[in-house]
Amino acid sequence: MKVRLGLLREHDFRQLFLADVISQVGTQVTLLALPLVAILALSATPFEVGVLAACETAAFILIGLPAGAWVDRLRRRNVLIFGDVARALLLGSVPLAWWADMLTMPQLYVVALLTGVCTVFFDVAYQSYLPHLVGRENLVEGNSKLEAVRGVSQIGGPTLAGWLIQWLTAPVAIVVDAVSFLASAVYVGLIRKREPIPQRAPDAHLGREIAEGLRFVLGNRLLRSIAMCTGTYNLFSAIGFTMLLVLLADVLKIPPGAIGLVMSVGSIGGLIGAFTAMRVAKRLGQGPTIWMAPAFTAPFGLLTALVQPGLLLWLGAVGFGVSLWGGVVYNIAQVSFRQGLTPERLLGRMNATMRFLVWGTMPIGGLIGGALGQNIGVRETVWIGMAGCCLSFLPVFFSPLRTMRELPQHEEAATRAESSPTP
Repeated sequence: MKVRLGLLREHDFRQLFLADVISQVGTQVTLLALPLVAILALSATPFEVGVLAACETAAFILIGLPAGAWVDRLRRRNVLIFGDVARALLLGSVPLAWWADMLTMPQLYVVALLTGVCTVFFDVAYQSYLPHLVGRENLVEGNSKLEAVRGVSQIGGPTLAGWLIQWLTAPVAIVVDAVSFLASAVYVGLIRKREPIPQRAPDAHLGREIAEGLRFVLGNRLLRSIAMCTGTYNLFSAIGFTMLLVLLADVLKIPPGAIGLVMSVGSIGGLIGAFTAMRVAKRLGQGPTIWMAPAFTAPFGLLTALVQPGLLLWLGAVGFGVSLWGGVVYNIAQVSFRQGLTPERLLGRMNATMRFLVWGTMPIGGLIGGALGQNIGVRETVWIGMAGCCLSFLPVFFSPLRTMRELPQHEEAATRAESSPTP
């Protein structure tokens, strides 16, 4: 039993794990509920849904870079608690406005945007805090366990969300996520291990600190290729997935409960990916895993563009599941590599820079998806998004990662990354 528990025997990691369990389930509810509030409660057009999707991730462009520098100046545990509490209050405003018959699309835009701001700080602090809690030698195990949480929540969360929306309406379902963020804040507060207060150099300057993070990421060929791969995938998945919900809920009139079940069936692939990532990386090597996972699984996402009521609906769910399996394996491999590569003092800026580069494409994708859906058709836009995802692996394929079975740690990374010959 001890071998299977691994890091869960450690009190502090267990609190982070439990916080993640609760918050991820609630997040899955809102991921489905917020756009369905727009589609079902406010009769939003495809373009308005695209704008809402853009607002959810626009913060990664607006404050993504300075967030990393700020996080590196703060105790990351405090940033996590503040992010949870703020998101709970923001999301709680949606059902309150709905009950008062005052809910509008502009309010949804503001809630999505500000929640995204909190998420930027939370995610940067979260990924930068893990090495402090578990040590660099345990990063793959820690990330795998946390991805397993994400996988389980993606299976149960959408089904729960769909039925809550169907029974209680979408605005009321968002209450579940608001409460989950408060519970997550409590568990993070129970972590005993305290970080030292970061020492700020006398000549510290926000602009120079941001530039240092940019230089670290863009100056390393391996990190550049990962950023290009993930950014391309996120751009096209935002185009496709934004309109997929419109296709299911508005065009095909699939009930919310069934939509949630489709997402849950597809998300089984993500859970399998969390449990198999270590085995895949060990068998293929870390570098090959990073390019092979998206290359061989993203094409299955094309099946989602074929969805119709009946058998094709579930065939699309299976295709979504296979592509999600590859996405989770890829994420565990590349995030663990990035965390092991980066010196402690640069972790926040590295994570923020990567988020800026790879998540910053998502609001662009949401706007493109909304515009295309409005002008050329919703299903056609899903095809474009899923087809683009199939090409995302090319930057890592044409990099030294293709043949590097063992990836460097931060003491040796700079030398190896710059001296590797062009494949």
